[in-house]
Amino acid sequence: MYAIINTGGKQYRVEKGDIIDVELLGTEAGNSVEFKDVLLVKDGTMTKVGAPRLDHFIVRGEMLAEVKGPKVIAFKYKKRKSYHRKVGHRQRYVRVKITEITG
Repeated sequence: MYAIINTGGKQYRVEKGDIIDVELLGTEAGNSVEFKDVLLVKDGTMTKVGAPRLDHFIVRGEMLAEVKGPKVIAFKYKKRKSYHRKVGHRQRYVRVKITEITG
């Protein structure tokens, strides 16, 4: 059984036991999380598609830790003007383990 959820403006395909990195949710590590924005659920032969979401399905998960993503470097340069600027950024994410899909 798997589901497609929407969180942080992105869609994720999740199954029970999966570990995903999502945008910050504003809660602490160790707490449980509910994703109510479920777009699709497939269980063997049955497929349910929401229009736009399925109201009776909930995906529950447990927050494991707050992690940082890969470093992204933006480098600006103008030739013959002695101008260069280097800026780095690392996005913070929350690592979530999916515990159950109910509906």
